[in-house]
Amino acid sequence: MRRTFLMVAVCLALIPALGADGFAQASDTDPATKDDIEVYLRTMHSHDMMQKTMEAMLKPMHQMFSEGFEKGGKTPPGDAEKRYNKMMDELMKGAPFDEMTQAMVPIYQKHFTKGDINNLTAFYSSPTGQKVLEDMPAISGETMGAMMPIMRKYMEASKARMQRELEEMEKSAPRAEPDTTVKQ
Repeated sequence: MRRTFLMVAVCLALIPALGADGFAQASDTDPATKDDIEVYLRTMHSHDMMQKTMEAMLKPMHQMFSEGFEKGGKTPPGDAEKRYNKMMDELMKGAPFDEMTQAMVPIYQKHFTKGDINNLTAFYSSPTGQKVLEDMPAISGETMGAMMPIMRKYMEASKARMQRELEEMEKSAPRAEPDTTVKQ
């Protein structure tokens, strides 16, 4: 009986250290492990997502290349546009997605706790989370396509403004007198 009492006392003393239910559990503030992050990235289909997102962005990139020549009033020499598009497609398809995914693990560990990753994994495992993942590459491609004209206009206006400011600086800058001293 004394032995039983001693064991119960030890167990009761350990409960705060083990968690309220008596089992060792990770708290929401514990750091996420590499395995936690890898499970999350697999749940997100991160490899496929990166590949699909890059493929979705190819169309606006092809269009931007083509519009660059059209805007300049030029036609790409020979089959340059076709060759450029093929080269871009091959670069995207050959991207080191697995290495990129592994490089992300410590970054996710730095920014997310075990609880955060568990919540994200639960969300992306849900039907809504899977829909987000399914639609995200198309959304990214369409977003890039919609933003390109806005960014192009902004860049052109910024370039013109910078050019005007440089011209004004040149006009107002004091002119240096030529060095007329004879050097020996």
